[in-house]
Amino acid sequence: MFDATPLLKAYADLRSFLLQIRDPIETQRSVLQSLLRRASATRFGRDHAFSQIVGVADFQKHVRLRHYEDFWHDYWQPTFPRLVDCTWPGRIRYFARTSGTTAGISKYIPCSDDMISANLRVGEDVFVHHIRNRPQSRVLEGKCLLLGGSTDLTEEATGVCSGDLSGIEVYEIPSWKRPWFFPPLELALIPDWEEKIDKIGRACLAEDIRAISGTPNWLLLFFDKLVQLSPGSSSLAAIFPKLELIIHGGIDFAPYRERFRDLLKGTQAETREVYFASESSIAVADRGDGEGLRLICDTDTFFEFVPVAELNHPEPTRHWLASIETGVDYAVVVSTCAGAWAYVLGDTVRFIDRDPPRLLITGRTSYRLSMFGEHVIGEQIEQAICLAANAIDAQVADYCAGAIFPHSGKVGMHLYIIEFAEGIPCPDRMDLFSRTLDQALAASNADYREHRAGDFGLRPPQVDAVPPGTFAAWMRSRGRLGGQHKVPRIINDAKLFTSLRNFAAKR
Repeated sequence: MFDATPLLKAYADLRSFLLQIRDPIETQRSVLQSLLRRASATRFGRDHAFSQIVGVADFQKHVRLRHYEDFWHDYWQPTFPRLVDCTWPGRIRYFARTSGTTAGISKYIPCSDDMISANLRVGEDVFVHHIRNRPQSRVLEGKCLLLGGSTDLTEEATGVCSGDLSGIEVYEIPSWKRPWFFPPLELALIPDWEEKIDKIGRACLAEDIRAISGTPNWLLLFFDKLVQLSPGSSSLAAIFPKLELIIHGGIDFAPYRERFRDLLKGTQAETREVYFASESSIAVADRGDGEGLRLICDTDTFFEFVPVAELNHPEPTRHWLASIETGVDYAVVVSTCAGAWAYVLGDTVRFIDRDPPRLLITGRTSYRLSMFGEHVIGEQIEQAICLAANAIDAQVADYCAGAIFPHSGKVGMHLYIIEFAEGIPCPDRMDLFSRTLDQALAASNADYREHRAGDFGLRPPQVDAVPPGTFAAWMRSRGRLGGQHKVPRIINDAKLFTSLRNFAAKR
């Protein structure tokens, strides 16, 4: 096939130059004014006097923070699925349907034509940063394998469809770009995840795959399938000898890092993280693994950041790039070219650089265990599990945490359901894992440490190891296997957590 890498390198040079000379603060200021101008005649724009707003402070005065439920009930639901000039000009042709990661209630996020174009441009940035990091790359001499959700969209009304964001974007890939992407639509359309990865796996063995994109946990399942389909080939190096790039996102990469390093031995492939949400593209890795993600300042999304500690205050402080600080945990707020305005995304981040703005994803605003006042956040749990896994030289394939409430005179505790890649460790190793996990959480969280003192407010955590494949089987039983569906890391819904516990007990 035609090697388009030289063209990509020319574009990467231009794009890198523009990123270097553009001031992020002034760029974000201009993005906000552009968004307000284009949406001034919409219902939301009229309700909030967009035509009169001048500057960031004025916008924050006129437009309060909102969550999905606020937009859905006040603006989107009344005319769904026909949104015309509602919160964004024109007709919305697509809705990104997402169930989230906990209760599973479907959400319908408007995805405008402008947002689709913006997401495609951000996808190009991933390759720009890859090329800049690896000048000898020939990544577009072969194909990029997209392991996303089903592209089988649901027609909500004539000319209006809903489905996985990855499926929407596959449909919207320009025809001139399609030769460099795999799989073809007839395979991507398969709704059953297991059938899909089997057929894609068989077909891609004959392809020259240079890049692979997907969510880490589903990528690992796919790689296991490839090894099964390739007798005598136990590594990706043997299956895809010219593989250069693994693009991952959607969930924290730390628990999977060691497994990917093992899988990628013998290849020249690097891993590059992306931070995409159904509402907008947020950031991409422009440097090495673990060195932070660069905020995307110039692609039709205006960002605000609210200190997590203030999120539930009546009037929380709303920062933007001009006032952010490094080392502070912020909740992400976006205003987008799909009609979300001062929309609380639900993710938390921490900046490590201001110019250019570079961040780490620290979790979700709802991802915390605090049933007993211990206030343990997702980031602390992820770090503790990594330390515990290293202590017993094991690799965690998947995990979930929840609370066991006081009963029979006993105080409550945390329960961790852990799936190890190598199978269930012996009792001695499991005991060390549990103790290390407990000690790591106590070291990183003062509230947890106080509750654990003398087992007075919290018993030691219980860790239940489950056989390989348990989480995939549970997700399959819920109709949420593969694609953009995520295994919930923390479950505060007692009914859902009981469902997982009961399922795991039968394995």
